[in-house]
Amino acid sequence: MGKKGDLSNFERVMVVGARRASLSISQSAQLLRFSRTTISRVYKEWCEKGKTSSMRQSCGQKCLVDARGQRRMGRLIQADRRATLTEITTRYNRGMQQSICEATTRTTLRRMGYNSRRPHRVPLISTTNRKKRLQFARAHQNWTVEDWKNVAWSDESRFLLRHSNGRVRIWRKQNENMDPSCLVTTVQAGGGGVMVWGMFSWHTLGPLVPIGHRLNATGYLSIVSDHVHPFMTTMYPSSDGYFQQDNAPCHKARIISNWFLEHDNEFTVLKWPPQSPDLNPIDHLWDVVERELRALDVHPTNLHQLQDAILSIWANISKECFQHLVESMPHRIKAVLKAKGVKHRISMVLLIIL
Repeated sequence: MGKKGDLSNFERVMVVGARRASLSISQSAQLLRFSRTTISRVYKEWCEKGKTSSMRQSCGQKCLVDARGQRRMGRLIQADRRATLTEITTRYNRGMQQSICEATTRTTLRRMGYNSRRPHRVPLISTTNRKKRLQFARAHQNWTVEDWKNVAWSDESRFLLRHSNGRVRIWRKQNENMDPSCLVTTVQAGGGGVMVWGMFSWHTLGPLVPIGHRLNATGYLSIVSDHVHPFMTTMYPSSDGYFQQDNAPCHKARIISNWFLEHDNEFTVLKWPPQSPDLNPIDHLWDVVERELRALDVHPTNLHQLQDAILSIWANISKECFQHLVESMPHRIKAVLKAKGVKHRISMVLLIIL
C-alpha cells in the first residue's frame, strides 16, 4: 500500500475526489492503493489550504549556485579540465559575495553533467603529422563508398600465444590474495607469438600471410609480388584500384618504391598519412581475430596451433563484417576533419556495432 516519493498533482486530485465522493479513508486507500496516512494528509491539506499541488518543491535550502553561477563554473572547467575539486572551488569563490564549499561544487558539477573520469590515452601526434592527416581527410572528403570500394587495405599484426587480459576480475576475501585460484599467471613476452600480414577490399578478403621472422624490405617485396600484385590485377582489371599501406620502414624502402613504379599502370599506391591506424579498417579485422581467439573453447598451446587458428578465423570472417568497415570510411574522414587531424574514437563505436 505504501508509495515512495511525492504524489503528482493528478494523484492528489484523485485523493480529494475520492474523499469528497463520501469514501472513507480506508476505502480511498484501497481504491487508489495509497497508504491511509497519505490519504489523510492530502485531504487535510486540501481542507485547510484549498490546494492539491505539492509544496515540497519549495522546501529545503536554496541552491547557492544559480544558472549564472553554473555558467561561470562551466567556463572554469573548460579552461582547465584537470583542475581538482579544491582548485575549482577556490577559483569560483574569487570575486563572489557568497562562497561555496567543495561539497556544493561537487553537487553542482554533477547536476551540470560533469563527472571525474580518467582521460583516454592516445598517442602523441606531432604538428606535422597532424597536418598531413588533415590534408588527407580534406583530399578525400568527397569520396563516396563507391570510391572506397576500389581500395585494398593491408597491414601486419602480431598475436601472442598467451595474452594478458586486464579485464579479468575475481571474487576473493581479503586474505586470499595469494590463493592459487585467485592468481593469473603471466609469461615473459607473452610466450611467443605469430606475425601475419593481410589485405582485403570491399569485394573480398585477401590472403593472410604468416611471417616467420621480422619483416624487412626483402621479405615485404616477396609479399608484394606474390600476393598484392595478383590480388590487385584480379580485383581491379581496369587499373582503377588503390593499394593502401602504412609508412613502416620496410614499406618505404627503395626496392619497394621502385617495384610500385614499375607497376603504376596496373594500380595506384594510396598516399597514406602517418600515425593513422584509426583510418585503416583492417585494424578492426585484427580485433575480430583477437576476440575470436579469446573465445575459443580450446586455446592454442603452441605457435603452430595458434597460426592455424588465426588462418581459420580469418577465412571465416563474414562478408558483412568487412564490407561494413569499408562503408564506414566517409564517417572516419568526417571525424578526422571535425577533430582537426587528431585521432578520433570511431574505432570503439564500430567494434560495438560489429
